Amino acid sequence: MTPAQLRAFATVVRLGSVKAAAESLQVSEAAVSMQVAQLRRELNDKLFTRTRSGLAFTPGGLRLASRAAEILGLQDRTVREVRQAGRGRRLLQLAASSLFAEHCAAGLIELFAGRAADLDVELRVCDPASFGVLLHSREVDIAIGPTPRQPDHSLLYQDFLNYQILSVAGPAHPLADISASASQLAGQTYFLGPSGVGKEGTIPALLTRLRVPESHQRIFQSEAAALEETKRLDAIALAVRFAVSTDLAAGRLIQIAGPGTHAPGTWCAATLPEHSRPAAASELLRFITTPRAIQAMLRGSGITVGRFKPSVHVTLWS
Repeated sequence: MTPAQLRAFATVVRLGSVKAAAESLQVSEAAVSMQVAQLRRELNDKLFTRTRSGLAFTPGGLRLASRAAEILGLQDRTVREVRQAGRGRRLLQLAASSLFAEHCAAGLIELFAGRAADLDVELRVCDPASFGVLLHSREVDIAIGPTPRQPDHSLLYQDFLNYQILSVAGPAHPLADISASASQLAGQTYFLGPSGVGKEGTIPALLTRLRVPESHQRIFQSEAAALEETKRLDAIALAVRFAVSTDLAAGRLIQIAGPGTHAPGTWCAATLPEHSRPAAASELLRFITTPRAIQAMLRGSGITVGRFKPSVHVTLWS
């Protein structure tokens, strides 16, 4: 069983056809079919059959698909670790939701990485729905985002920081001085950062509860950009309380009152079980609940995520 065979099979599983796998791997269909055929002979299992609706996988094929992703992830990770070790460095790969990345990641990473001179931290901003896949494939070592509604019981979760989402607007907004009704709230325009996209997290849940149609939602490249536009125009933003406390105190923003206009949330760290994760991930898991770490996340370190090298990797989703 070779890495090339596993990669071919894993790509077939991911894309659902030999043709699509060949295009993705930039090889011929015959080459992909040959790699899969060699796996079938070695394992004495058909792995999958073709049906009118697509590929139907055998129980052995499904098990191999899971193991293939894990093995290939370990292979890629080993290559990176060997290269890092050759330079006397360790690498911690962190995935984070956009909301946590923008408001808390910079302070946490700066403080944590500063404790170890040989540690580099690579931050990837992505959809929390992909955390399980990224962890199991070893593409990341630890993932931080909202507490999942349906946890993966093969992962370890640790809640570490509570926060609150508020509905805020500029002081001249029509709903500024009243307790808005549900219909009034649903009819407003909402300026949102990337955290407004997707289904996981406090902000998507709050939008659903307020029954805000997608036509009334405008997505900006960052939470900060959405808030700046909210100060100028008649729109509502959903913001983390500690991130807008200064603007609220100064009167640049006001809190909108009404049913369902605020919601509590909890940030959670997810990792593989202790025996399967690197030591740096275990260190961060212990460090993240300390008073110093909480203070750094809430107050920041005066830098942005762009400070870290390699640069932040951003995964966009529809």
